[in-house]
Amino acid sequence: MSLRLGTTGLVYVALAAILAAGAALAAARGQDLFTTANTVDLLTRSSLLGFVAIGQTLVILCRSLDLSVGYVMALSSVVAATAMAGQTSRIWLGVAAVVVVAGLIGLANGLIVTRLGVNAFITTLGMGLIIKGYLDTRYKGPAGEVPAEFQLFGYTRIGVVPLSFAVMAAVAVLAVVFLRRTRTGVHMYAVGGDAEVARMSGVRADRPLLAAHVLCSVTAGLAGLLIASRFGTGSTLVYSSGYELESIAAVVLGGTYLLGGRGGVGGTVAGVLILATLDTVFNVLGVDPFFKDVLRGAIVIAAVALYARRQVDRAATPPRFPAPSRVPLLRPPRPPEAAARRGGRP
Repeated sequence: MSLRLGTTGLVYVALAAILAAGAALAAARGQDLFTTANTVDLLTRSSLLGFVAIGQTLVILCRSLDLSVGYVMALSSVVAATAMAGQTSRIWLGVAAVVVVAGLIGLANGLIVTRLGVNAFITTLGMGLIIKGYLDTRYKGPAGEVPAEFQLFGYTRIGVVPLSFAVMAAVAVLAVVFLRRTRTGVHMYAVGGDAEVARMSGVRADRPLLAAHVLCSVTAGLAGLLIASRFGTGSTLVYSSGYELESIAAVVLGGTYLLGGRGGVGGTVAGVLILATLDTVFNVLGVDPFFKDVLRGAIVIAAVALYARRQVDRAATPPRFPAPSRVPLLRPPRPPEAAARRGGRP
């Protein structure tokens, strides 16, 4: 019996292969990829992108996307730092303010897409530009102050595992449970697979999409909280880091179908780890930063091409049916009245 890996399993196999290849290349240069510093760097990189990619997975599963997440991150870091104002007693206020503001932005995105029928690409890009204009006009540099107690979120480690990565992993587990065990999560797959079929099956297609956009913005807000904890202040220039496109790359690299309805958060976490591993390996090897982007882009394209090829092969494979029985067919017995007319012969 042949073992056929699913897309998520294939992503984790690719992650293991990249780790092994990176360790071999680093060893050939006389370096160790799995030092404490390199491991912490890899997991730290994964935590920030992971928050954004988890939310991006939800909207892509609904056959949508969100290009405003990088701007939501920047705004959330400013909101958190200004609300906390360097006081420990106001930490809860900063966290609550970020969740509310990010949630309202996601709600606005979702309502524009579902009620006004505006394409998600245009909607979220426009929302991002509105946030960018507000930040550039109102804030000329770092804003607010984060108390030292909250900065522990960005720098505390449990062994070699950063606290931020542990929180990101917990959010990923919650997202997996949400998608598999709740009605809204199941409806996200249905809407992404075929919105019209889902509608005829009694699913209100606008509700899962609206929930996906709200949750996507909230997870971007969590990433903004992490940024504020690391910098100790609100950073308005985060939106230029390209997290919106990098999160989409991580989602697609993790095996989620860009047209929706297929994939999951488990594969996205592996995609995030692959991108973080590549960055760590390139830094250890001293690869030129510009050539680093070329390699990452080539790997993403190759991975998506492989997934597409697997889908084509699976669709082209005819279904296998059990072999027909070779037992000769028997004549059905004659009814009793027919046998009586023939003198009792069967």
